Amino acid sequence: MQETKPYSISKRAVIAAYEKVKANKGTYGVDEQSIEDFEKKLNNNLYKIWNRMSSGSYFPKPVKAVEIPKKNGGTRILGIPTVEDRIAQMVVKLYFEPCVETVFYGDSYGYRPNKSAIQAIEVTRTRCWRKDWVLEFDIKGLFDNIRHDYLMEMVKLHTKEEWILLYIQRWLVAPFQMEDGTITPRTSGTPQGGVISPVLANLFLHYVFDDFMVKEFSRIPWARYADDGIAHCASLKQAKYLQRRLQERFESFGLELNLEKTRIVYCKDDDRKGNHEYTSFDFLGYTFRPRHAKNKYGKFFTNFLPAMGGKAKKAIRKEVRSWKLQLKPDKDLWDIANMFNKQIQGWINYYTHFYKSEIYDVLRYINVCLEKWVRRKFKKRRARRRAEHWLGEVAKRDRKLFAHWKFGILPAAG
Repeated sequence: MQETKPYSISKRAVIAAYEKVKANKGTYGVDEQSIEDFEKKLNNNLYKIWNRMSSGSYFPKPVKAVEIPKKNGGTRILGIPTVEDRIAQMVVKLYFEPCVETVFYGDSYGYRPNKSAIQAIEVTRTRCWRKDWVLEFDIKGLFDNIRHDYLMEMVKLHTKEEWILLYIQRWLVAPFQMEDGTITPRTSGTPQGGVISPVLANLFLHYVFDDFMVKEFSRIPWARYADDGIAHCASLKQAKYLQRRLQERFESFGLELNLEKTRIVYCKDDDRKGNHEYTSFDFLGYTFRPRHAKNKYGKFFTNFLPAMGGKAKKAIRKEVRSWKLQLKPDKDLWDIANMFNKQIQGWINYYTHFYKSEIYDVLRYINVCLEKWVRRKFKKRRARRRAEHWLGEVAKRDRKLFAHWKFGILPAAG
C-alpha cells in the first residue's frame, strides 16, 4: 500500500542531502552523534528523517553553540546542528535554493553555486581603476541579528511549499545549547554553521542591500560576499551620502553598520593626485592599496591593486604555529606533508591570484617550522645550519613532497 503523507518530499532528495552533508564533513551536534554513528543504521535513520519531514512531525534539536575566536579579537558563536538536522536542512536547501538563485544578482558572490571570493576580488580590482572612491562596509553580527518576521515574509515570496515554510520557521527558533549545557532561546538571527543559514542570509541581504542598490543607486557598482560589501563611488560626496543612506536602510531592517570597519577609501594611483585619510581597504583576505606595477614596456608605475593582506598573513602564521611541528618528532616528514599539504595548497590557490609574491614570506615561515622539527627529531642535526642543509637536500630530491616546495619556496640547502 502506498504511504500518503501531507507533504510530498522525495526520498531521493533525502539521500542526496545525506551525501552532501557527509562530503562537507563537520562535527557532531548536541546529541553527540557523528556521521559514522549515523551510518550504522543508515537506511533506518534516513527513512526516519523522510517520514517525519513528510508528515510534519519533524522538530529540530537544540543547536550546539561553540564560541570561536574572531581574527580581530572577541568571539563569535558558531551554531552546530545535529547530523540529522543538517540533513533535513540540506533537503530544504535542495528544494529552496533554486527558487531564489534565479532572482539573486550577479554581484552577490558569497555561498552561491559557481560563485567565488576570487571573482569578487577580480571585479573589485577592475572597478577600482574606473572609480576613484570606495565605500567599504561591514554589517554588525549579521547572522545573529536577522529579524525573523521580515525574513519569513521574504521566504514566502519565493515558495508556496508549506513544509519549507514550516521547517525554516522551526530552525529559526531552535534554541542554542551553550557549552555549560544551558538552553538559550533565540528570537533573531540564523545560526552561522547551519546548512540553510547562508541561503537565508543572502535572501535577507538581497532585499535589504542588493535590490536597494540596483533600484536606488543604479550607477554605483557594488560587490557583496555575505556580510562584506564594497561600493564604488565617483566622488567623496557621493560615498558619504551612500553611507548615510545605507545606515538608515540597515537600521530599518534591524541591522547595524559596523562603523569601526566601515570606511571611505580613495583609490590612489599615479593618475589620482588628491589625498585622503584612507588609501587602502581589506576585502576577503586581500588588501587593496597603491602598489608598484610594471607596464608592458617594462616601466614602473603606481597602480591600485589587491595582494594578500597583513591580517591574512598573521592568521596563517598563527595557524602554522598551532601545528606545533617541533612536538611531532615521532612523525616522519611524509606524515607531516600528508597532514598539512591540503591546507598549504589551499592558501597557495587562494592568495596567488594577484601579486603572488606577497605569500612568499608566509611559505618560508613553514620551512622555518619544519627546520625546528628536524632539529628536534635528529640529534646530529640540532644545529640550525645542519637542519637547514638536510631539509634543503630532501627538497632538492623531492620537490613534490610539500605544496609550497612544488610552488618553488624551498629551504636553503646550505
